[in-house]
Amino acid sequence: MSTEIKTWQVINGKLQPVAVSLAEAGRKEAQDLEEWIASNPAIVGAGITIIGRQVSTKSGPLDLLGIDKHGNTVIIELKRDKLPREALVQAIDYASDVADWSIEKLSEVCTQFTGKSLEDHLTESFPDISLENLNINETQRIILVGFGIEGALERMLNWLSDSYGVNINAVLLQYVKTVQGDELLSRVAVISEELEQQRGPRKKFQIPMSDEPGNYPPDVLKQKLEQYLLQDLSSAKRIRKVLLPVLLRDGKVNRDQLKKEFVQKGEAESERDAGYFLSLISQQIGLARNDFLRQAIGYEYHPDMPWMKETYYIREEYRELVREVLVKLDEG
Repeated sequence: MSTEIKTWQVINGKLQPVAVSLAEAGRKEAQDLEEWIASNPAIVGAGITIIGRQVSTKSGPLDLLGIDKHGNTVIIELKRDKLPREALVQAIDYASDVADWSIEKLSEVCTQFTGKSLEDHLTESFPDISLENLNINETQRIILVGFGIEGALERMLNWLSDSYGVNINAVLLQYVKTVQGDELLSRVAVISEELEQQRGPRKKFQIPMSDEPGNYPPDVLKQKLEQYLLQDLSSAKRIRKVLLPVLLRDGKVNRDQLKKEFVQKGEAESERDAGYFLSLISQQIGLARNDFLRQAIGYEYHPDMPWMKETYYIREEYRELVREVLVKLDEG
């Protein structure tokens, strides 16, 4: 059975059903519903800020794109009437595209919509979080928004959430226009936000991280470093342009020194931005699959913040190998 929301207004001591659709009230999905949610996304979920509206994707325009306070992108698909099963496929299609977007792409979308950089917008929206500890777009959330839901779709959402921990939900709205002309919007979530948050951290959906270095022969290690540093990946470019050259020049270098180097080399506008970029680099080095990076690059954690890499260095036995890789890439 599908979930429904019904509203009654008390008039002269009696309950009168209120059932005015958005269309009947002359409201439109794009001009009105999108605008309402964009102005206050709390109605679809706590801790979400909107960074884009009618965002172009490979599969067409995405209604609203948000980011939550954990750095997850939030794909919000709106329907003015009942949510059909097809809405799920459409939203998954959008999410599969957004999953590959870089920080620069998301920042570009954010700037176009808000007039602010992604970092500034997140800082203003979530003043209680630290950008340096935020992993942007590591996970994608899907929120379907409508004024009813097909039973089959509700069943599929619960199955995806219960059985596979997919971060997906549907928010059902009820638009009410009272006799006095007041417009009200109420909501109910198919999956409670508390349950959604509990399912989020399941270990089987976490990206595997590690501190263990690789053990590749020099020729294989050199090949893997070259392939990685040639990628069209922001962190790979920053490792190549800033991190490795500075470590070759200065030996062991701490975060504060590296942030200054990013600014001096024109790779960051401010040390705050540089700190954010370093967090992304730290994440890349810590990915279990990137053990070849840890074979060449050593690091030490901050004594008071054991989750933060404080100093970096190139392992002595690989300094010449790293130098050769950079020279080859520069010449190529």
